[in-house]
Amino acid sequence: MNATETSSSLSKPAEPDTAPLPSAATPQSSAKKNAATSTEANVKAPAPAPVVGVASTTALSARLAEYMSPGDLKLIKEAYRFSDEKHLGQVRKSGEPYISHPIAVAEICAEWKLDVQAIMAALLHDVMEDQDVKKEELIERFGAPVATLVDGLSKLEKIEFQSQIEAQAENFRKMLLAMARDVRVILVKLADRLHNMRTLGVMRSEKKRRISRETMDVYVPIAHRLGLNNIYRELQDLAFSHLYPMRYRTLSKAVKAARGNRREVVSKILEAVKNSLKEAGLNAEVYGREKTLYGIYRKMQDKHLSFSQVLDIYGFRIVVENFRESYYALGTLHALYKPMLGKFKDYIAIPKTNGYQSLHTTLIGPYGTPVEFQIRTQEMHRVAESGVAAHWLYKDAEGSLTDLQQRTHAWLQSLLDIQKQTGDSAEFLEHVKIDLFPDSVYVFTPKSKIIALPRGATALDFAYNIHTDIGNQAIATRINHEPVPLRSELKNGDIIEIITSPGSRPTPNWLTYVRTGKARSAIRHYLRTINLNESTELGKQLLAQALVAVNLNPELPGTLVDKLLNESTAKEMDEIYTDIGIGKRMATLVARHILDLVEDDSPFPFQQFGDKQNYKREPVIIYGSEGLSVQLAPCCMPIPGDNIIGQLKRDQGLVVHTDDCEHAKRMHFKEPDRWIDVTWGEELNRSFDTRIIVTVNNERGALARIAAGIGESEANISHVNMEDGDANDMTNIHFTIQVEDRGHLAKIMRSIKHLSGVIRVVRV
Repeated sequence: MNATETSSSLSKPAEPDTAPLPSAATPQSSAKKNAATSTEANVKAPAPAPVVGVASTTALSARLAEYMSPGDLKLIKEAYRFSDEKHLGQVRKSGEPYISHPIAVAEICAEWKLDVQAIMAALLHDVMEDQDVKKEELIERFGAPVATLVDGLSKLEKIEFQSQIEAQAENFRKMLLAMARDVRVILVKLADRLHNMRTLGVMRSEKKRRISRETMDVYVPIAHRLGLNNIYRELQDLAFSHLYPMRYRTLSKAVKAARGNRREVVSKILEAVKNSLKEAGLNAEVYGREKTLYGIYRKMQDKHLSFSQVLDIYGFRIVVENFRESYYALGTLHALYKPMLGKFKDYIAIPKTNGYQSLHTTLIGPYGTPVEFQIRTQEMHRVAESGVAAHWLYKDAEGSLTDLQQRTHAWLQSLLDIQKQTGDSAEFLEHVKIDLFPDSVYVFTPKSKIIALPRGATALDFAYNIHTDIGNQAIATRINHEPVPLRSELKNGDIIEIITSPGSRPTPNWLTYVRTGKARSAIRHYLRTINLNESTELGKQLLAQALVAVNLNPELPGTLVDKLLNESTAKEMDEIYTDIGIGKRMATLVARHILDLVEDDSPFPFQQFGDKQNYKREPVIIYGSEGLSVQLAPCCMPIPGDNIIGQLKRDQGLVVHTDDCEHAKRMHFKEPDRWIDVTWGEELNRSFDTRIIVTVNNERGALARIAAGIGESEANISHVNMEDGDANDMTNIHFTIQVEDRGHLAKIMRSIKHLSGVIRVVRV
């Protein structure tokens, strides 16, 4: 068959197994009834409409014939015919027949030499979503593995979500979990996204920006995490060009101009490096490479540079034959040009989390220009460019990719672990996004095992990375054999030892400094389950208050409860109460939603308050013994007697501040709907932490006198530290003490003021 044959050829007898795939064109007026919009732009062809173009499979056939058997080609041809038939009458926004998109996706997958099932899934990836083809039909026609791949690539169309964000998050969760079970899902999806981005120009500006932002936030970091650097760079540049078209065009012109100006320098460096390596007896490939436009833009943004100040827009790559020659080439380069201090990175000894290996060094080239070099072997180069897809590209090198495959498997497994501990799809996506950040630090266990964590990770993140139980029971850590707090940020090369205790348990405060998705999901899971009853009761109280505020009876009838549950993801009211108690849902918003559900002719739920304006909401009563569902804010440490206000914080429940707390005022301005009235209960049988600063003359015995005075006032000291005062002969002593209330604190402060050497006492 030739490359211009149309879809009407489907009615002809099949060609021999070794023949190329048939080609397709859009028919004139037989638009399918159920052609729908998919992840990228497509529209139903108007009737009547002319034939607008031809989708050729010649390139795909040639590519597949290079590595597939006749039997495999026959299976792919059947998948193609089915897809072509189902997409009959569907065209893309550009006017091309829709089948051209699955063909293009299959071509990208064929470049990685993906197997027959993946290529079939690429051709079929939109038939479930667009044409309402059932998974059972795909299983019957093409087998369960292909059907499972296609299902993992299809959006959830039949579920009604409360918002577009929730729907998007749930679709991502489905795709990522399918990826965790079979990495081919994300490889086909990345090929799909790449072709969509290449053809995004015909879309309206708003949709281009939305799809490009989604690409930059999710698909770019996934491509990086899997080591697919070619796709990673192209997706970045394509998304950049649609998000900031003016900046992209301006920077593109500047790079073209600089390319001509710096050609002489680049040629001189290239010639010098080749000659030096040849004299050293190294058989190496040397070639220059230009940084991507987005890479240049990021450097300008991060370091506040103008384009003229970005000197290293060019770099050089040296590919040698074996591991030993990499270091030999490095020495040769350092003898040729002077290296810049602190600009050498050995990713061969310690590979990146995505399996990337190279030596990076920056040298001072001719005319004082910094030049970056990457040195690697052929095998490392394959992995650097194709990442996890190198498993299919170079099957003869499979043994050498074991470490990469293990790293990828461990990350994919962590997605399943996070899913088990996560409450909803939005939270799951939040955790996964955190772990997709490309920058990493590399630390060591006491047994010298290398652990890679996101930059900014703490010792507590390390503990959860080892095992959830170790994280939950962590009480302290040693970094490089020195005791430090669990919140300490890790640096490259640190040796970490975690100290645990069976009695230790996570607290909501841990969420403020953990960095990894695994740690965050594990802590939230623990807080949700261990304090379920407390959170549920608090949620009931908060919702009752919110219902009364909108003139509704807190005792809701069953019909109204059923309506509410039908429109939410919760299966029972206790789930809604718990979500309110831990701050995931706003009681006021739930109350307003219930009010909207009340039918006009149903007076039952309404209270009889008379003039609603004169009704005053009762504040939530705080006893201090509610457990982890109510937290006293560490910024202001409220104690009984203080005027207080409550903040509903996501997954931390109710956080109580003093009403004059500066931090609370700032947060109140940002999120006014998350604040409620609270008050102290009458019987508070516990002590409360508060902080004071005592300024004393710098003399012997001052600390002992003050500590004794605090003890005589029947208060306990839980923490103390000292710092120099405003004058050389003064010292500020910071105490955290446990008191009953403001009256007790005032008594302590009066007794301290009368001690010898004390200048002033203030509460923080």
